Amino acid sequence: MIKSLQKKFILSSMTAITVLLTVLLGVLNIASYAITDKQSRTMLDMLSENEGTPRNRMNKATEKPEKIPLPDLLIGAISEDNAMSARFFLVKVSASDGKIIITDVGRISSVTETEAEKYALQVISSGKTEGKIKNFRYKVSSSRNGEEIVAVFLDISNDNRSVFMILAISVSVGIVCWCLMLLLVILLSKKVIYPIAENIEKQKQFVTNAGHEIKTPLAIILANTDALELHTGETKWSSNIRTQTRRLNGLMQNLLTLSKMDESSLNLPLSDGDISSITEDALNPFFELAAQNGIKISTDIESAVHADVNKDAFSQLLSILLDNAVKYSESGGKIDVSVKKRDKSVIITVKNVCSELPDENPSRLFDRFYRGDSARTQKNGGYGIGLSAAKAIAEALRGSITASYDSEKVVSFTVKLDSKK
Repeated sequence: MIKSLQKKFILSSMTAITVLLTVLLGVLNIASYAITDKQSRTMLDMLSENEGTPRNRMNKATEKPEKIPLPDLLIGAISEDNAMSARFFLVKVSASDGKIIITDVGRISSVTETEAEKYALQVISSGKTEGKIKNFRYKVSSSRNGEEIVAVFLDISNDNRSVFMILAISVSVGIVCWCLMLLLVILLSKKVIYPIAENIEKQKQFVTNAGHEIKTPLAIILANTDALELHTGETKWSSNIRTQTRRLNGLMQNLLTLSKMDESSLNLPLSDGDISSITEDALNPFFELAAQNGIKISTDIESAVHADVNKDAFSQLLSILLDNAVKYSESGGKIDVSVKKRDKSVIITVKNVCSELPDENPSRLFDRFYRGDSARTQKNGGYGIGLSAAKAIAEALRGSITASYDSEKVVSFTVKLDSKK
């Protein structure tokens, strides 16, 4: 139980940390890409506007400065020095006949004039005014006199490298931080759940002590009831005392079993056991009880199926499931018990027909003190903790138990154990 709580705490904490780191790194890298993309667009606009010759934006006809939009706070203004250091090439094409007039590759060494002209003709023929081609962002516009088409290509390879570098660094830092946080959470987990663990241990100790203390008074009450009936005969009052005393005794037995199985330090001694034989022995006491209630028990047990189990604990697990099936099966119903070997597992199934199935998910049947009868009546004699004890036993046997609704009125419990190799 304590280890389970510790694992859940670590899982929950690391899930929150993972989501937080993912969001932070995602926002950081998206912002980095957006800023870099905006800078390259602004630079390209400046180069295209000045036809590859950055200078103060002056309307030469009026000698008045043109209106310039306020720069983005994250990007800042781009100076002419920044523009002059950019790696770009420019191609001018005649608007009338499509002939190349000027090819300027002076500010970039990785592109020849032939390649530049090829790129220019390709983007102009596509009809797009802006876009990307390989490691270049381009913009196509008309010249000031309107007689030429100007295609400016800005090299953004350095920008791409910067974005990927920030991505790689941020992911690396994120992984390191995640590992450090995992170590910190593991170290703190014991301290964080210590109050809960201490409370659980006290509760289990109380149940164990109370159970042993109550067993003696119950035995005395039952013995006195027997003695009273020897003198006065059986009455409805003595019968009720006997019934409720036995019910309370059964409840205490299940509580003690559950408390014992909950011990994190509990290691049941496991040995090779004949599951087929143990199941048949556990079934014997229930045939007559089922027959008295008009219930038929059908078996499908493969012979010589072996697994590493604790015989006493496994027998108790079967008794809980069979007792539950008899209690909640309607008269004239049927209980199916099967033992099968599947690959490296042993599958034990107990299936019965109920008069009515609970509306909740079948996994809730293993909750402590859960009763399908919402009024919590005692008409079936159940305590609401038998299946919880069965689950604890199955886990102590290093196996599992699940519940399912096979049809409208059929509930099935399946125990899975590792088979004997």
